[in-house]
Amino acid sequence: MAGYRDKTAAAVSLLLAAVLLTACSQKKETPDAAGGPNTGAPGTASASSSVPQTAPAVFHLTPASNATEVNPVTPVKIAVTGGSLSAVSLTNFEGKQVKGTLAADKQSWSSAEVLGYDRSYRLQASAVNPAGQLTTSDSTFSTLKPANMTMPYIQTAAGGAVNPGVTFGVGQVVRVHFDEPIPDRKAAQAALSVQTVPAQVGAFSWLDDSNVYWRTKNYLKPGTKVTVTAKVYGKDFGNSLYGQADVSTWFRVGAKHVSIADNRNKMIKVYSNDKLVRTIPTSMGRDVRIPGDHGLIDLRTNSGPHVVVGGEKDIDMNSASFGLSKGENAYRTKVPVGVRISYDGEYVHWADWSVAQQGKVNVSHGCLNVSPANAYWFYDFSVPGDIVDVRNTGRTLAEWNSGYWNVSWAKWVADGAA
Repeated sequence: MAGYRDKTAAAVSLLLAAVLLTACSQKKETPDAAGGPNTGAPGTASASSSVPQTAPAVFHLTPASNATEVNPVTPVKIAVTGGSLSAVSLTNFEGKQVKGTLAADKQSWSSAEVLGYDRSYRLQASAVNPAGQLTTSDSTFSTLKPANMTMPYIQTAAGGAVNPGVTFGVGQVVRVHFDEPIPDRKAAQAALSVQTVPAQVGAFSWLDDSNVYWRTKNYLKPGTKVTVTAKVYGKDFGNSLYGQADVSTWFRVGAKHVSIADNRNKMIKVYSNDKLVRTIPTSMGRDVRIPGDHGLIDLRTNSGPHVVVGGEKDIDMNSASFGLSKGENAYRTKVPVGVRISYDGEYVHWADWSVAQQGKVNVSHGCLNVSPANAYWFYDFSVPGDIVDVRNTGRTLAEWNSGYWNVSWAKWVADGAA
């Protein structure tokens, strides 16, 4: 009997062990509240669990590494995701550092100065992810090489310098002279700007492929500040002709000086801020055409608003300068003082030899003869950009000859490239 009991007890023990094993297995497979397998009591770790790895920071470059023909005015940028920048360096291959700005959140950096044409650059950066893992980036790129470059010069219409803070008259016209012909006028004009304070309507107008002029619709207001800017660097003006450097200057507008010289009465009425301040008798160009070196020469003074070029002393007046080098009408003389009003040699000037004719009859070769006293007074009164408006001579002042105000506003705008 004892052997039977022993066998029976062993069988019962095996059965209980199987039941317990089954119960434990069922409990292990019971889903938890979220629908996933229950891995045991909260706060306990499975023997098979592992700590997840933090991804390294990722760089985003502009321009891309090994890029070529990069425009030097395009900002160089580097941004990072999954981390923050710890250091950025942009240098040319001579080792010169390019200035840059790091964003407050350290997620991006941007260059803060333009680059050079036809140069190579190296961009190095490092960043750390939240786990403190360091990642680095090292890239290179090169900028474009222009086929040619052009330099803009901001000048008066007559070609004089516009020094910052200089004072001009209300009729001053500004010229931007490019030292290379411009294939794409529209692109070049888009790089130019003029600001007037107080604001006034103005526009650019081209006379040829190298010279673009700016004037207002009406005469400038006294006291106006005019700022002219040519932002040409990095701009393609056609056929890979790029701007060489940006330039800017400004000037003030002085009192309104407008003189009206009427051929009908041979008088010059001089106005300052629309108030008549002096009446000057004059003798203008004779109404004749005479033989010159290259054909007939018209001696009449040109009609229309002339933009004063400037005052001069000890002027060497030589008729050969306008094609009259010989014959009884040819001359060469020294004039003590005068004010030039056109590019082909018209002046309001000292003429002691024609005082008796001044205010009565025209005897000159085109200039406005005035007495010595009036010549000195007018010299002291005038500044470049003043207006001398000659009327009723029968001959029209050409645009190229300082006759910019003789051009209608509609034509002026139409000759622009906007």
